[in-house]
Amino acid sequence: MTDNFFGFNSEITKLAEKAESLCDFEKIEKIKEYNAAKVLHAFMSNKVSEQCFYGSSGYGYGDIGRDVLDSVYAQVFCAEDALVRHNFVSGTHALSTALWGVLRTGDKMVSVTGAPYDTLEEVIGLKGEKGNGSLFDYGIKYEQVDLNDDGTPDYEMISEKVADAKVAYIQRSRGYSLRPAVTIDEIERICSTAKQANPDIIIMVDNCYGEFVDTKEPTEVGADLIIGSLIKNPGGAIARTGGYIAGRKDLVELCSYRLTCVGMGKEVGCTLSQNREMFLGFFMAPEIVANAVKTADFAASLFNLLGFDAYPQKNEKRSDIITAIKFGNPQLLEAFCRGVQKGSPIDSFVTPEPWDMPGYDSQVIMAAGAFTMGASIELSADAPIRDPFAVWMQGGITYSSGKTGIMLALKEMLDNGLITI
Repeated sequence: MTDNFFGFNSEITKLAEKAESLCDFEKIEKIKEYNAAKVLHAFMSNKVSEQCFYGSSGYGYGDIGRDVLDSVYAQVFCAEDALVRHNFVSGTHALSTALWGVLRTGDKMVSVTGAPYDTLEEVIGLKGEKGNGSLFDYGIKYEQVDLNDDGTPDYEMISEKVADAKVAYIQRSRGYSLRPAVTIDEIERICSTAKQANPDIIIMVDNCYGEFVDTKEPTEVGADLIIGSLIKNPGGAIARTGGYIAGRKDLVELCSYRLTCVGMGKEVGCTLSQNREMFLGFFMAPEIVANAVKTADFAASLFNLLGFDAYPQKNEKRSDIITAIKFGNPQLLEAFCRGVQKGSPIDSFVTPEPWDMPGYDSQVIMAAGAFTMGASIELSADAPIRDPFAVWMQGGITYSSGKTGIMLALKEMLDNGLITI
């Protein structure tokens, strides 16, 4: 019994058992099995061998593992090509590389799912100093289509705004908002709507937190490019860094010119013995993502029973691994994060506190005792300290440890007299 190790009283244990009984894990298992088979088939089809694990140095010419990994990603994501590299330092870096790869002076980018994630605001030029090298500085225009009040895409306005645009940008996950993640069905309709209005539009999807949550990826329903981070879903908690861009071959090539240089693109870039981790992480990703989704559903169920709103609700159709829980005050929010930190395998003794994090306009608190720094496929919780004082939690590479972390978050609130059961 976990209470023998963590001091859970009978009320916490009983509430957790009830919350778990209300979760439908069977559908999560079915999605996992499908995606695991898809990944295995891609490994077999591309003849992944031990030779693929050996890293290269210097220019990296003829790195077999690098090229095969690109092909595996492309097959799994039903894309023409992929660019998978350890030297993408974050999802924002990969997204920025893709934007700079396909946009030119005079082009227009339209974010069709409302405001993009906070860290992209300076990349676009919505914030920050003029002259810092943003898209605005190079004469690239930006517009956005806000979501409807219920969080669904405004298809009529999308059709109007993309008519003269180069890129239609979709953020699949919710970011620091309470809006629902954009589902694969909604992405398909956005793609259809945008291409009817402008057949030449490039549809780019920030796929962070969404990989393997469903049985399809955006490139299977009309997206031209998808971009993500390897310290989120596709790295399977094994890749220590990196990101990917996948989609149309010509567009991936343009993105590779931005990552390296024009004329060299994908042909260079040593892998420094990172190949094995990236292959193994991708192979494990469907299983790891399923554990994260189970943890997320359990958290939503548990805190629903305590009267808090969770987004999405337990058993609701998901398109990312994130659950947002609205607490309404900073004390509850900070206690939740302290509890998650106490349940982490690494740095469990550390107390997270709000701080001025670069790229954000308010203080941010982050709880993450991870084997890889910042790896949000591992159990983590973070939030800007601002109204409505909601926390965004994600990850859990094993369900049992994820569940324990959520229960410790509840225990921290109880121990500090902030709630009662």
